[in-house]
Amino acid sequence: MKKKASQQKTKSPEKKRMTPPALRFSPSAWAKLIYFRDQGDTEISGFGISDPDDLLCVREFQTIRQEASVASISLDDQAIADYFDVQVDAGRQPEQFFRIWLHTHPGGSSHPSSTDESTFERVFGRCDWALMCIVAQEGEIYARLRFNTGPGGEVKIPVLVDYSLPFAASDHQAWQAEYDANIQVSDWAHEKRSFGINEEREFVEYSLPQDIIEQLEELEPAERRAVMDELSVRPELWEDESEVMFYD
Repeated sequence: MKKKASQQKTKSPEKKRMTPPALRFSPSAWAKLIYFRDQGDTEISGFGISDPDDLLCVREFQTIRQEASVASISLDDQAIADYFDVQVDAGRQPEQFFRIWLHTHPGGSSHPSSTDESTFERVFGRCDWALMCIVAQEGEIYARLRFNTGPGGEVKIPVLVDYSLPFAASDHQAWQAEYDANIQVSDWAHEKRSFGINEEREFVEYSLPQDIIEQLEELEPAERRAVMDELSVRPELWEDESEVMFYD
């Protein structure tokens, strides 16, 4: 009598749980970004440098020479070329140092302006993927991951500060030296004005002070448009609120 071969039940492979993407910062990289954000009332632009095996994990925040105002940033072309040379010499690939664009907004809104959107498209539109992250002075955060390969697409993602990563101590002296070397504040940003609004009056009664109008008239058309774009972005008009999450 032949014995029937024992049949072993094969286990179906376990379905892996998909983890939504998130932009993660080491504490030191995050602290440096916030330090730069709070040094003045201008935008600040820089790049996230990430791990080769974890491209959405920012280990360093790096700035380059730039002219910054309350509503715009102009990066120095030669500084960009020098930044590439330094990073390549350090053995890094472009996807590690030129895919995550980090910049700050003065005030409360982190929503990208039309200038931010056109810059993101012009500079990163041909990359296989890129990420724009904006941190406002009052704490609001915006991060959007974009894919340019295949059918393409984009998604807003959360921002995390990951304390499980090894990190160095803060170095305000070195950060201040980098700020002084790279951030050239334009004159318009120094002329920051504030004026109150009486909520009981009709909106049509308000007008800009003449000195602000004169400053706007002195700007180049592109700079004037960038200022107006930023002024049109008001935090209370956006329902989405961003937050930073911390975990051990």
